[in-house]
Amino acid sequence: MTMQLNPHWQALIDFDQQHIWHPYSASPNPIPPIGVKCTQGSLITLADGNEVVDGMSSWWAAIHGYNHPQIMQAMKEQIDQMPHIMFGGLTHEPAVKLAKRLIELTPQGLDKVFFADSGSVSMEVAIKIALQYWISRGQNRKNRLLTVRNGYHGDTFATMAVCDPVNGMHHLFNEVLRKNLFAPAPQMGFALESDNQDIADLEAILRKYHPEIAAVTIEPIVQGAGGMRFYRPDYLKQLKTLCEQYDVLMIADEIATGFGRTGKLFACEWAEVSPDIMCVGKALTGGNLTLAATLCTENVSRTISEGEPGILAHGPTFMANPLACATAIASIDLLLTSPWQQRIADIERHLKIELMPLKELECVSEVRVLGAIGVVELERSDLGSEVQAAALKNGVWIRPFGKLVYTMPAFNIPIEQLHMLTRGIKAAIHSL
Repeated sequence: MTMQLNPHWQALIDFDQQHIWHPYSASPNPIPPIGVKCTQGSLITLADGNEVVDGMSSWWAAIHGYNHPQIMQAMKEQIDQMPHIMFGGLTHEPAVKLAKRLIELTPQGLDKVFFADSGSVSMEVAIKIALQYWISRGQNRKNRLLTVRNGYHGDTFATMAVCDPVNGMHHLFNEVLRKNLFAPAPQMGFALESDNQDIADLEAILRKYHPEIAAVTIEPIVQGAGGMRFYRPDYLKQLKTLCEQYDVLMIADEIATGFGRTGKLFACEWAEVSPDIMCVGKALTGGNLTLAATLCTENVSRTISEGEPGILAHGPTFMANPLACATAIASIDLLLTSPWQQRIADIERHLKIELMPLKELECVSEVRVLGAIGVVELERSDLGSEVQAAALKNGVWIRPFGKLVYTMPAFNIPIEQLHMLTRGIKAAIHSL
């Protein structure tokens, strides 16, 4: 695949490279970004006119692919009616309808909804809710968080403090972040017959520090950007029991796993648990607009509302943006009326058949698949850019990080494009 740009696009790329910061990049950026002209379905048309299959669904979010007509129509209708209105003291139909859907779909008991701008902000709100809950109960000492290694919850300050402080992306800020507690990561393996040593280690921390712990934060079943690690549902079930035993809130970060990615609508369903607080984002709008939400129980919200000052002290300017809410409703309705479970099962089966044989390669340490997530873990962490470049030459867009080459396609990706995706990934890794 050649990358020949016309003068217009070359000027755009040059300006971008010199002046625009991209995620986790330098400025000026030594690596020029790849221009995108348009998207359709699971295809991305690049600035040079070449089409590539999207293996990332825009970081887990575009679960229906791009430009789905049902979602596009809902967005156009909402733009004509009311694209935005402040949420302070006002409400609107899209916000109410979306809240009703979230309460109906999420685990039982989560019946209070706070709309936020992004996943990181929804986790900030979740942490603030947990801390304010204990303040309202007069237990100000319970102001620390417990989490697990290899976790990732966002890039804002409270969320950075519950990301892995050693292997995560935020170790640079360790000296200025709030000091929280970290248990060993859950043992790897969705179907693992575990000795529960990981749970024993976590319980030891809870037993010692529970008078200081406000909440445990956890990514259910799948640890995302902290390592793309899958763990057993029983760990999550035991964790919920321990939270109840030691009087600690449980915060479930379903930002990456929510809305079907693991094969259940929400990953908490694998363990049949309902957390005290839960965050959703990414796929909430089908990847079309930024929107997230933090849900909590009646007990949590009532305790805060009956405490001092009797309000939840948070309020984003674009909270419950009507356009985003209408988009989310359309995306959820589209998901629920589609054969999404069968599609996820088909993608999982295909990824296992196509990617598992890569385990035999010398450069590969492990391959793991769950739902519409496929991960190839390399032996070395410095080969990601080579794999990405090789995949692009084979007509596939992926974005490895560290040792991890992974894909999470749209649920409705056509089978021939799914074949192109796995062929491109395999060819890129074989090229090593």
